[in-house]
Amino acid sequence: MKLFQALRNAGTFRTVFDFGERKVAHWFPGHMAKGLKKMRASLRSVDCVIEIHDARIPFSGRNPVFEETLDVRPHMLILNKMDLADLSRKQTILKMLEKNGVRNVLFTNCLKQEDDSIKKLVPMVMKIIENKPRFNRVENTNYCLMVIGVPNVGKSSLINALRRTNLKKGRASRVGGEPGITKAVLTKIQVCDRPIMFLLDTPGVLPPKIDNVETGMKLALCGTILDHLVGEDIMADYLLYSLNKLGVFSYVEKYDLHEPSDDIQHVLKHIAVKLKKIQRVKAITGGTSPSLCQTTQQQHMTS
Repeated sequence: MKLFQALRNAGTFRTVFDFGERKVAHWFPGHMAKGLKKMRASLRSVDCVIEIHDARIPFSGRNPVFEETLDVRPHMLILNKMDLADLSRKQTILKMLEKNGVRNVLFTNCLKQEDDSIKKLVPMVMKIIENKPRFNRVENTNYCLMVIGVPNVGKSSLINALRRTNLKKGRASRVGGEPGITKAVLTKIQVCDRPIMFLLDTPGVLPPKIDNVETGMKLALCGTILDHLVGEDIMADYLLYSLNKLGVFSYVEKYDLHEPSDDIQHVLKHIAVKLKKIQRVKAITGGTSPSLCQTTQQQHMTS
């Protein structure tokens, strides 16, 4: 597909997405409320708070409830899944975060067996801790960190990566591709022996209510909230709208489309046929007609 053809077609695409009257359903199960309460109560024994978030949406969906937690302890932000993000904007992202008071930032890919970024984490944390008073923990020779974040951003993967890198040991936390895998509250796991460092694993916690529908859409597309809370149909349409708006037309070649499209039904039908996700059903006349299964694939998106 030629670039000029894609740009010509894109000129007629939507510039604003219509969410209608749609709202994001609430998802704040009991383990989140319990986890948030215990996290606050355990801050006295914590030297540093590590917030982990999805690098594809560095400015969307971070839980504002965490702000009061971050204010009372040294804080580090890890933007995970960097392999899925557009890193051409990395410096811009860092500058914008710094303007918002977030200066200690690290991009990681915790699923990678040998990630150089993971090796930088412990030295960065030690430098942060050394520049802040430890108060009641000043006599302790070991260090305790708390990892927090919304669901499915890689908190458990971070713990496993630290153990793999620093202790040469296998995983200690269960991981999965959907939100809500970790429900245990404040499991203490050693992640380093020089210095001795423990990390408190916590369940992902969303704000009790997500008022902004677009934020909920981005969280859902990144697997942070369950698809049905937003709606699979509108998720697919919003993803197509976002890709076109960003000028990312790689989906055309991937799914053998003739050109970029702003019509989600056309795109889904084409994808379903290509992937053979079709089903023969009886028509009223007694004949048969193909019924197409709508299929979407989550793509990287930076907000």
